[in-house]
Amino acid sequence: MQVAFEQVDVFTERLFAGNPLCVVPDGTGLSPEQMQAIAREMNLSETTFVLPPTDPQAAYWMRIFTPAKEIPFAGHPSVGTAFVMASAGRFPLREPVTHIYQQVGIGTLPLDIEVANGTPGRVIMTQGKATFGAVLRDWSLIAEALGVDASTLTKSALPAQVVSTGLAHLMVPLPSLDTAGRLRPNFSALDSLLQAAGALGCFGFCLQATAPDIFAHARMFAPGAGVPEDPATGSAVGPLGAYLAVHGVLPKGQTSFTVEQGLEMGRPSRLWVEVSRDATGMPTTIRVGGTTIPVIRGTIHVR
Repeated sequence: MQVAFEQVDVFTERLFAGNPLCVVPDGTGLSPEQMQAIAREMNLSETTFVLPPTDPQAAYWMRIFTPAKEIPFAGHPSVGTAFVMASAGRFPLREPVTHIYQQVGIGTLPLDIEVANGTPGRVIMTQGKATFGAVLRDWSLIAEALGVDASTLTKSALPAQVVSTGLAHLMVPLPSLDTAGRLRPNFSALDSLLQAAGALGCFGFCLQATAPDIFAHARMFAPGAGVPEDPATGSAVGPLGAYLAVHGVLPKGQTSFTVEQGLEMGRPSRLWVEVSRDATGMPTTIRVGGTTIPVIRGTIHVR
Protein backbone atom coordinates (compact mmCIF):
# COMPACT_ATOMS: atom_id res chain seq x y z
CA MET A 1 0.00 0.00 0.00
CA GLN A 2 1.37 3.39 -1.00
CA VAL A 3 0.20 6.47 0.91
CA ALA A 4 0.80 9.98 -0.38
CA PHE A 5 1.96 12.63 2.07
CA GLU A 6 2.97 16.28 2.14
CA GLN A 7 5.29 17.99 4.57
CA VAL A 8 4.80 21.69 5.26
CA ASP A 9 6.27 24.30 7.61
CA VAL A 10 3.59 26.03 9.69
CA PHE A 11 3.55 29.43 11.43
CA THR A 12 6.24 30.82 9.16
CA GLU A 13 6.57 32.77 5.92
CA ARG A 14 9.88 31.18 4.88
CA LEU A 15 11.20 27.69 4.26
CA PHE A 16 12.85 25.62 6.97
CA ALA A 17 11.38 27.61 9.83
CA GLY A 18 8.18 27.28 11.84
CA ASN A 19 6.86 23.86 12.83
CA PRO A 20 7.15 21.00 10.30
CA LEU A 21 4.02 18.92 9.79
CA CYS A 22 3.35 15.74 7.85
CA VAL A 23 -0.12 15.60 6.28
CA VAL A 24 -1.62 12.43 4.79
CA PRO A 25 -4.47 13.89 2.69
CA ASP A 26 -6.21 10.53 2.37
CA GLY A 27 -5.85 8.25 5.37
CA THR A 28 -8.68 5.94 4.30
CA GLY A 29 -7.75 2.30 4.86
CA LEU A 30 -5.08 2.97 7.47
CA SER A 31 -5.55 1.44 10.91
CA PRO A 32 -4.79 3.51 14.05
CA GLU A 33 -1.74 1.29 14.57
CA GLN A 34 -0.47 2.12 11.07
CA MET A 35 -1.12 5.82 11.63
CA GLN A 36 0.89 5.70 14.85
CA ALA A 37 3.71 3.83 13.11
CA ILE A 38 3.84 6.45 10.34
CA ALA A 39 3.88 9.28 12.89
CA ARG A 40 6.72 7.56 14.74
CA GLU A 41 8.62 7.13 11.46
CA MET A 42 8.16 10.78 10.42
CA ASN A 43 9.29 11.80 13.93
CA LEU A 44 7.73 15.26 13.76
CA SER A 45 5.78 16.78 16.63
CA GLU A 46 2.57 15.81 14.78
CA THR A 47 1.39 13.91 11.71
CA THR A 48 -2.21 14.24 10.52
CA PHE A 49 -4.47 11.84 8.64
CA VAL A 50 -7.50 13.18 6.75
CA LEU A 51 -10.63 11.04 6.62
CA PRO A 52 -14.24 11.52 5.49
CA PRO A 53 -16.14 13.37 8.24
CA THR A 54 -18.85 11.76 10.31
CA ASP A 55 -20.26 15.24 11.00
CA PRO A 56 -22.03 16.50 7.82
CA GLN A 57 -21.07 20.08 8.74
CA ALA A 58 -17.35 19.33 8.49
CA ALA A 59 -15.24 19.42 5.32
CA TYR A 60 -13.07 16.59 6.67
CA TRP A 61 -12.14 14.63 9.78
CA MET A 62 -8.55 15.05 10.96
CA ARG A 63 -6.79 12.58 13.25
CA ILE A 64 -3.58 13.80 14.90
CA PHE A 65 -0.66 11.67 16.10
CA THR A 66 2.54 12.65 17.89
CA PRO A 67 5.43 10.15 17.76
CA ALA A 68 4.06 8.67 21.00
CA LYS A 69 0.25 8.87 20.87
CA GLU A 70 -2.93 10.21 19.30
CA ILE A 71 -4.17 13.57 20.59
CA PRO A 72 -7.64 15.12 20.17
CA PHE A 73 -6.65 18.59 19.03
CA ALA A 74 -3.58 20.62 18.04
CA GLY A 75 -2.78 23.99 16.56
CA HIS A 76 -0.24 23.74 13.79
CA PRO A 77 -1.85 20.52 12.47
CA SER A 78 -5.15 22.42 12.14
CA VAL A 79 -3.53 25.30 10.25
CA GLY A 80 -1.21 23.20 8.09
CA THR A 81 -3.76 20.52 7.17
CA ALA A 82 -6.33 23.12 6.15
CA PHE A 83 -3.71 24.77 3.93
CA VAL A 84 -2.82 21.45 2.27
CA MET A 85 -6.46 20.53 1.68
CA ALA A 86 -7.28 24.00 0.32
CA SER A 87 -4.26 23.92 -1.99
CA ALA A 88 -5.35 20.50 -3.29
CA GLY A 89 -8.83 21.81 -4.16
CA ARG A 90 -10.59 19.51 -1.71
CA PHE A 91 -13.26 22.18 -1.17
CA PRO A 92 -14.25 25.38 -3.06
CA LEU A 93 -12.28 28.53 -2.26
CA ARG A 94 -14.05 31.88 -2.00
CA GLU A 95 -12.31 35.23 -1.72
CA PRO A 96 -11.41 36.96 0.50
CA VAL A 97 -12.14 34.34 3.18
CA THR A 98 -13.32 30.73 2.90
CA HIS A 99 -15.14 29.42 5.96
CA ILE A 100 -15.05 25.66 6.64
CA TYR A 101 -15.30 23.29 9.60
CA GLN A 102 -12.83 20.61 10.65
CA GLN A 103 -13.81 17.59 12.71
CA VAL A 104 -11.26 16.72 15.40
CA GLY A 105 -11.24 14.77 18.63
CA ILE A 106 -12.77 17.57 20.70
CA GLY A 107 -15.57 18.26 18.21
CA THR A 108 -16.19 20.25 15.04
CA LEU A 109 -14.45 23.64 14.93
CA PRO A 110 -14.47 26.56 12.46
CA LEU A 111 -11.55 27.49 10.23
CA ASP A 112 -11.12 30.68 8.20
CA ILE A 113 -8.82 30.50 5.16
CA GLU A 114 -7.71 33.80 3.68
CA VAL A 115 -7.71 33.59 -0.14
CA ALA A 116 -6.14 35.91 -2.74
CA ASN A 117 -6.10 35.24 -6.49
CA GLY A 118 -7.40 31.75 -5.87
CA THR A 119 -4.51 30.87 -3.56
CA PRO A 120 -4.88 30.03 0.14
CA GLY A 121 -2.91 32.15 2.61
CA ARG A 122 -3.19 32.55 6.34
CA VAL A 123 -5.41 30.02 8.13
CA ILE A 124 -7.17 31.01 11.36
CA MET A 125 -8.64 28.35 13.65
CA THR A 126 -11.28 28.87 16.31
CA GLN A 127 -10.31 26.87 19.38
CA GLY A 128 -12.44 25.28 22.09
CA LYS A 129 -13.80 27.02 25.18
CA ALA A 130 -11.06 28.12 27.56
CA THR A 131 -10.96 26.18 30.82
CA PHE A 132 -8.68 26.86 33.78
CA GLY A 133 -7.14 24.07 35.83
CA ALA A 134 -4.73 23.68 38.69
CA VAL A 135 -2.43 26.44 39.94
CA LEU A 136 0.96 24.94 40.84
CA ARG A 137 2.37 26.62 43.94
CA ASP A 138 5.62 24.69 44.44
CA TRP A 139 8.03 26.73 42.33
CA SER A 140 10.93 24.51 43.38
CA LEU A 141 9.42 21.53 41.54
CA ILE A 142 8.83 23.62 38.40
CA ALA A 143 12.34 25.08 38.57
CA GLU A 144 13.89 21.63 38.96
CA ALA A 145 11.92 20.34 35.97
CA LEU A 146 12.99 23.30 33.80
CA GLY A 147 16.61 23.42 34.97
CA VAL A 148 16.62 26.90 36.53
CA ASP A 149 16.83 28.33 40.04
CA ALA A 150 13.53 28.61 41.90
CA SER A 151 14.42 32.17 42.90
CA THR A 152 14.42 33.10 39.21
CA LEU A 153 10.84 31.89 38.66
CA THR A 154 9.40 33.43 41.81
CA LYS A 155 10.20 36.90 40.47
CA SER A 156 6.96 36.75 38.46
CA ALA A 157 3.70 37.92 40.03
CA LEU A 158 1.77 35.58 37.72
CA PRO A 159 0.87 32.00 38.64
CA ALA A 160 1.91 28.74 37.00
CA GLN A 161 -1.48 27.43 35.84
CA VAL A 162 -2.94 24.73 33.63
CA VAL A 163 -5.15 26.17 30.86
CA SER A 164 -6.86 24.45 27.93
CA THR A 165 -8.69 25.37 24.74
CA GLY A 166 -8.70 21.75 23.63
CA LEU A 167 -5.41 20.51 25.07
CA ALA A 168 -4.27 21.28 28.61
CA HIS A 169 -0.89 23.00 28.95
CA LEU A 170 0.92 24.38 31.97
CA MET A 171 1.54 28.12 31.57
CA VAL A 172 4.82 29.07 33.29
CA PRO A 173 5.67 32.81 33.42
CA LEU A 174 9.36 33.61 32.98
CA PRO A 175 10.97 36.91 33.98
CA SER A 176 13.07 37.51 30.86
CA LEU A 177 14.35 36.40 27.47
CA ASP A 178 17.58 35.43 29.16
CA THR A 179 15.75 33.04 31.46
CA ALA A 180 13.84 31.54 28.53
CA GLY A 181 17.10 30.90 26.72
CA ARG A 182 18.64 29.20 29.76
CA LEU A 183 15.91 26.57 30.22
CA ARG A 184 17.45 23.08 30.25
CA PRO A 185 14.58 20.74 31.15
CA ASN A 186 14.95 17.53 33.09
CA PHE A 187 12.47 15.65 30.92
CA SER A 188 11.82 12.87 33.41
CA ALA A 189 11.00 15.36 36.18
CA LEU A 190 8.99 17.53 33.81
CA ASP A 191 6.94 14.60 32.53
CA SER A 192 6.09 13.59 36.10
CA LEU A 193 5.12 17.17 36.94
CA LEU A 194 2.88 17.49 33.88
CA GLN A 195 1.18 14.15 34.46
CA ALA A 196 0.39 15.11 38.05
CA ALA A 197 -1.00 18.46 36.86
CA GLY A 198 -3.10 16.90 34.08
CA ALA A 199 -1.26 18.79 31.33
CA LEU A 200 0.23 17.62 28.03
CA GLY A 201 2.90 20.32 27.72
CA CYS A 202 4.78 23.03 29.57
CA PHE A 203 4.58 26.46 27.92
CA GLY A 204 7.18 28.81 29.35
CA PHE A 205 6.70 32.41 28.26
CA CYS A 206 7.98 35.90 28.98
CA LEU A 207 6.60 39.33 28.06
CA GLN A 208 9.84 40.28 26.32
CA ALA A 209 10.61 39.54 22.68
CA THR A 210 13.23 40.03 19.97
CA ALA A 211 11.12 42.48 17.94
CA PRO A 212 8.87 45.41 18.92
CA ASP A 213 5.78 43.96 17.20
CA ILE A 214 5.93 40.75 19.25
CA PHE A 215 4.01 40.58 22.55
CA ALA A 216 5.52 37.42 24.06
CA HIS A 217 8.36 34.93 23.61
CA ALA A 218 7.75 31.25 24.38
CA ARG A 219 9.19 27.75 24.58
CA MET A 220 7.18 24.52 24.68
CA PHE A 221 8.12 21.09 26.08
CA ALA A 222 5.92 17.96 25.88
CA PRO A 223 8.12 14.95 26.72
CA GLY A 224 5.17 12.65 27.43
CA ALA A 225 3.96 13.14 23.87
CA GLY A 226 7.39 12.33 22.45
CA VAL A 227 8.11 16.02 21.75
CA PRO A 228 11.13 17.24 23.76
CA GLU A 229 10.67 20.78 22.39
CA ASP A 230 8.15 22.17 19.92
CA PRO A 231 8.98 25.14 17.65
CA ALA A 232 5.38 26.47 17.32
CA THR A 233 2.39 25.40 19.40
CA GLY A 234 -1.01 26.73 18.38
CA SER A 235 -2.77 24.68 21.07
CA ALA A 236 -0.70 26.51 23.71
CA VAL A 237 -0.79 30.11 22.47
CA GLY A 238 -4.60 30.00 22.56
CA PRO A 239 -4.58 29.10 26.26
CA LEU A 240 -1.88 31.74 26.75
CA GLY A 241 -4.27 34.34 25.34
CA ALA A 242 -7.00 33.23 27.75
CA TYR A 243 -4.52 33.24 30.66
CA LEU A 244 -3.22 36.72 29.87
CA ALA A 245 -6.78 38.06 29.60
CA VAL A 246 -7.97 36.52 32.88
CA HIS A 247 -4.90 37.66 34.81
CA GLY A 248 -5.16 41.23 33.53
CA VAL A 249 -1.99 41.21 31.45
CA LEU A 250 -3.64 41.74 28.07
CA PRO A 251 -4.84 45.38 27.96
CA LYS A 252 -8.63 45.74 27.84
CA GLY A 253 -8.57 47.52 24.48
CA GLN A 254 -6.27 44.94 22.87
CA THR A 255 -7.82 41.93 21.17
CA SER A 256 -4.89 40.35 19.32
CA PHE A 257 -1.15 39.86 19.67
CA THR A 258 1.75 37.84 18.24
CA VAL A 259 3.91 35.24 19.96
CA GLU A 260 7.38 34.20 18.82
CA GLN A 261 8.58 30.64 19.42
CA GLY A 262 11.22 28.22 18.16
CA LEU A 263 14.14 30.65 18.13
CA GLU A 264 16.22 28.50 20.48
CA MET A 265 15.70 25.58 18.05
CA GLY A 266 16.73 27.54 14.95
CA ARG A 267 13.12 27.40 13.67
CA PRO A 268 11.69 30.89 14.28
CA SER A 269 7.89 30.95 14.30
CA ARG A 270 5.21 33.61 14.64
CA LEU A 271 1.73 32.83 15.91
CA TRP A 272 -1.18 35.29 15.82
CA VAL A 273 -3.66 35.12 18.69
CA GLU A 274 -7.06 36.82 19.04
CA VAL A 275 -9.04 36.89 22.29
CA SER A 276 -12.67 38.02 22.44
CA ARG A 277 -13.90 38.84 25.94
CA ASP A 278 -17.25 39.45 27.61
CA ALA A 279 -18.09 42.44 29.81
CA THR A 280 -16.40 40.83 32.82
CA GLY A 281 -13.14 40.29 30.91
CA MET A 282 -13.56 36.52 30.60
CA PRO A 283 -12.47 35.06 27.22
CA THR A 284 -15.35 33.95 25.02
CA THR A 285 -13.67 33.09 21.71
CA ILE A 286 -10.02 32.22 21.06
CA ARG A 287 -8.62 32.24 17.52
CA VAL A 288 -5.09 31.37 16.42
CA GLY A 289 -3.66 31.86 12.94
CA GLY A 290 -0.57 31.66 10.79
CA THR A 291 0.84 30.94 7.35
CA THR A 292 2.15 27.69 5.85
CA ILE A 293 4.95 26.89 3.38
CA PRO A 294 5.02 23.63 1.29
CA VAL A 295 8.30 21.72 1.62
CA ILE A 296 8.13 18.02 0.59
CA ARG A 297 5.75 15.74 -1.30
CA GLY A 298 6.23 11.98 -1.37
CA THR A 299 4.95 8.45 -0.81
CA ILE A 300 5.00 6.23 2.27
CA HIS A 301 5.16 2.46 1.76
CA VAL A 302 2.86 0.68 4.21
CA ARG A 303 2.53 -3.08 4.71
